[in-house]
Amino acid sequence: MFARIGFFLAAALCVLAGEAAAQAWPSKPIRYIVPFPPAGTTDITARIMAERISGPLGQPVVVENRPGVAGNLGTEQVAKSAPDGYTILQATAAQPISETLYTKLNFSFERDLAPVAMIAQVPNVMVVNPQVPAKSVAEFIALAKSKPGQINYASSGHGTSIHMSAEMFKMLTGVDIVHILYKGSGPALVDLIGGQVSVMWDNLPSSMPHIRSGRLRALAVTTAKRFPGLPEVPTMQEAGVAGYEAAGWFGIMAPRATPREIVLRLNGEANKALALPDVQEKLMQQGAEATPWTPEQLGAFIHDEVVKWGKVVKASGAKIE
Repeated sequence: MFARIGFFLAAALCVLAGEAAAQAWPSKPIRYIVPFPPAGTTDITARIMAERISGPLGQPVVVENRPGVAGNLGTEQVAKSAPDGYTILQATAAQPISETLYTKLNFSFERDLAPVAMIAQVPNVMVVNPQVPAKSVAEFIALAKSKPGQINYASSGHGTSIHMSAEMFKMLTGVDIVHILYKGSGPALVDLIGGQVSVMWDNLPSSMPHIRSGRLRALAVTTAKRFPGLPEVPTMQEAGVAGYEAAGWFGIMAPRATPREIVLRLNGEANKALALPDVQEKLMQQGAEATPWTPEQLGAFIHDEVVKWGKVVKASGAKIE
């Protein structure tokens, strides 16, 4: 009997200690790990969010770029960090893809990380260097089929939504184009603009300025509906690729055992920031739509993403150790 009372007393003390720690949080800067290089969409949206939640939290939210292995290095770092609210992750569509693409990960995105807040959803956009003599998706398909294996496409890493959006295009159209791998969207865009590669299925925010300046030509967006900021650009399905739909997204995750109170505090501050007109405008200018969700909504969405991209990975035959 006394042992049982002692057990419940210890459990109660643990709960109280957790609540006390959550109430004192944050008492020092928060590390916001972006698992891709600077200048890409993941980095841009993280910095917009970090700037706006630092003030209400009363501590700096410091963005740290930790690129490598399609975002898996930075993701593993957060998954294995102390669940104290001082290390958070900028998550993307890359991590649900990695669940099935990579055969030897040292963590599970669904099991080892807790959903905190969705930031934004973005279309991917098929963009070509202006020197490519194709002004529509149909013209590009015809060009690629006339030159099998001779046209290169860029991606920001194995298993990213950019990479798998291209693989979906190959699967549905039957074109033979060659994958050129980069360590992030930023470096890939530099070579796309410079003409070292011909085409890319980029997250819209990082390509938007180059589309507007004329340094890249947009052929289609990958979502089911047109993007309001580029009303003249058709969807992939409108352009004739039946069944094509994909999108990028950006959210905040934390180590799985992070106290619920901290998760809810972060979610609340993130959603308050997303309700600000200037934040919505900044995201829209980048091609992203603010998406204020609960942690539960993000968790359900992530599960669906793991299932959806698992099917694409299987159909493509792609596997990485």
